This record gives sequence, structure tokens and C-alpha cells, in this order.
Amino acid sequence: MYEKPFTLEIIAPDRVVFTGEVTSFSAPGIEGGFQVLVDHAPFLSSLGLGQIKVKNKEGVDILFSANGGFVEVRGNKVVVLVESAERADQIDVDRAKAAQGRAEKRLQNQTKDIDVERARAAQDRALNRLRVATKA
Repeated sequence: MYEKPFTLEIIAPDRVVFTGEVTSFSAPGIEGGFQVLVDHAPFLSSLGLGQIKVKNKEGVDILFSANGGFVEVRGNKVVVLVESAERADQIDVDRAKAAQGRAEKRLQNQTKDIDVERARAAQDRALNRLRVATKA
């Protein structure tokens, strides 16, 4: 038998990424990764770039590639507001590889009009999407 469930919502600016009952939620906090189970103490955290892992009521792991945001835990409900998130099995690997290649090219051929910080961030997002997609 699996643990008791709690409610999880993952919301991006353009859509609801996930909503449902889960037994575990793990995320990349900016101070380090963390996990939430039922009856967790109230909690608020910023999210970094990384993988969100959810275990549904049936015990199946669902992975998401996430790019920053915030998590609030209160009263057996977790609300995640993300800049962007994609379910691992829905990531377009070819598109992620192309984005990673474009970012790498910009970093290798730096000119004064290249925003290096933005190119590194794009590369990091693409690499994260690829890492998460290969785990699905």
C-alpha cells in the first residue's frame, strides 16, 4: 500500500502542467533539493533549474523538466508556480538538442553583441530538458 495522498498543482504562466493526488513530490530548491510527503509542515521555497519528480497514488513516478519558480506547501496541498515545465515523456528531444546546439554555438563564437549569460541559461535549460527526457 502506498502512502496517503495530497493535492499537487504545477502551474506555468500559459497552462496547468499537472493537477492531481500524489504521494510524493521532489523538486530542485535553489538551496538544494527537497521532498514533500503528506502532512508536511508549511513551507515556501524558490525553485531552480532541474527535475521535478512526482509519485502518483498508483506508485508511478512522473518526471518534469522545470525552469525556476516557487513552491508553497500548506495543509496537504502543494502549489508550484513555474516559469516553464514539461513532462518528461512530452519533451521534444530534437528541439532540445537543436536549442542546446544553438546555445553552444553562441558561446563558442562570442562577439560583443552576444549575451553570454543568456546563452549559458539557454544551454542549461536545454541540457536539463535532455537529462529529464532520457530518464522517462
